[in-house]
Amino acid sequence: MQQQTSADMNLLWGQLILEELARLGVKHVCMAPGSRSTPLTLAAASQTQLTRHIHFDERGLGFMALGLAKASNAPVAIITTSGTAVANLYPAIIEAWLTHVPLIILSGDRPPELIDCGANQAIIQPAIFAQYAKQINLPTPDLGYPANALLSTIDHALANQHQPVHINCMYREPLYPTELVTLAHVKKTASVTTSTYLAPLNQWFESTKPLTRYARLVNAELPTTDTLMRFVHGKGVIVVGTLAPEDNPQQIVALAQKLGWPVLVDAQSQLRQHPGVIGHVDQLLLNPKANKQLEQAERILVFGGRFISKRLLQYIAQQSWHSYWHIGKYGDRLDPSHQSKEFYQASVQAVCQLPWPRSSQANWALQLLPLNESLESLFKQQIDNTTFGEAQVVRAIALAQTDQHILFIGNSLPIRLYDMYAPIATNTPAIYTNRGASGIDGLIATACGVAADRNAPTTLVMGDLSCLHDFNSLALLKQMTQPFVLVIINNDGGNIFNLLPVPNESLRNDFYRLSHGLEFGYGAAMFGLAYRQADDIESFNQAYQEAFEFNCASVIEVNVSPTQASEQIAQISQWVKQH
Repeated sequence: MQQQTSADMNLLWGQLILEELARLGVKHVCMAPGSRSTPLTLAAASQTQLTRHIHFDERGLGFMALGLAKASNAPVAIITTSGTAVANLYPAIIEAWLTHVPLIILSGDRPPELIDCGANQAIIQPAIFAQYAKQINLPTPDLGYPANALLSTIDHALANQHQPVHINCMYREPLYPTELVTLAHVKKTASVTTSTYLAPLNQWFESTKPLTRYARLVNAELPTTDTLMRFVHGKGVIVVGTLAPEDNPQQIVALAQKLGWPVLVDAQSQLRQHPGVIGHVDQLLLNPKANKQLEQAERILVFGGRFISKRLLQYIAQQSWHSYWHIGKYGDRLDPSHQSKEFYQASVQAVCQLPWPRSSQANWALQLLPLNESLESLFKQQIDNTTFGEAQVVRAIALAQTDQHILFIGNSLPIRLYDMYAPIATNTPAIYTNRGASGIDGLIATACGVAADRNAPTTLVMGDLSCLHDFNSLALLKQMTQPFVLVIINNDGGNIFNLLPVPNESLRNDFYRLSHGLEFGYGAAMFGLAYRQADDIESFNQAYQEAFEFNCASVIEVNVSPTQASEQIAQISQWVKQH
């Protein structure tokens, strides 16, 4: 009898936690199979407010949760069993911490008496994520720990939280109740003991709100009208780094037109293909005319951070700015050059709606627009209309997007090619990346999470090594119910290292590039995914267009030579310098 009461108490705590998370705005819960997490798993199974996602690989599960949270702009819960299952979440937790994505890890754990004594699947789980997650270590479920204290602990941990929270849940056996009933049914049919335990929550049961409701933090003070007038008095540039689609960065273009200052954008700004900005800034900084023009800038207004282009970072670092303003949603120090500046913690909308006056040096850099357009003509000639290659495929994908599409761009070479060569277009997709730690792991799973929440046509373009790193997540692709196209650019290894000054080619090949000789057709077949291979731009465009006619996922493998991209990048750089 006592043992069954223990199983019921475990489940009750799990249900209280999951119910409170739903009230706090959680919409998705990602779950991997395991026994020690059974109270949490069964609680999620009995929850009607959460969409459940199942995956057998915890590393992929964590990245899928990351994608879901990015797309939904809401916290996502992850349930894992004990031991290394928890540790497999680490890469996704690091990425979430660095990019302010609210993940909530619910890890099942052994009770204290089974830790550090040789018990099976028992490791020390508290603080396993170090500084990358706020930690809450719950005791084993017990009537002596008040139910309202449990909920207020959850509420406090998640209040104004925009980074991962790890809630470690210790459970004693038995873990499995005789039947699974809802939390409402438990309250209705509770024994005297359980009724007494839940009595402090009577008002909570009658509402749909969390037990404790925390007001949102207020943004920092914004500049005054007089401060704005002083700041815009001179030649300035607006530089836009990583922003989310919901930040509505198009407001920055309108602000720039009002000020009369140029907008220099990163690939992750959501504005890279916008016709009203200087999208080709990475390459323009190779051009003497453009460089001379940009060197005249005295003032800089930066939105976001985490720039991909080293040339753009060097430009920002080397200028002697009269005034440097940085706008960020959070207080992160996103400035590797550590420059003197004014930092305003505010939204894009709040800053763009300020009463900005027109600059005294409006339209000082109008020459940049025709230079930007001339580079677009050069790229059409030297990329689109030449031999088949990686940049050609990236540009073709970018040109095919609409405002309703999602484009997830993998790390290493694909994101750099998009940053350098993405075409100017009237329609632009929502851009997603994992550029917090810039790892090549978990990209497929993250893109699947984004697609699952957004339910929109999605493209993921990535390299071959990135695909091998996240190969298990092809199982998640099989679950897609909308068009999802995975484009694998197979250059047989880590060919971004062709761009780096490795001492000699033997070292580059033996210790950096790591040629593997693999193709992905059999892998796609293993997971039941439609597969096409493309060796020229015509066959790629046809396969890519046809893939969006079906509400499922498909794989297109693009085969290119190991040196094609690096040789083309070097060649184009020389043309730009002389253009």
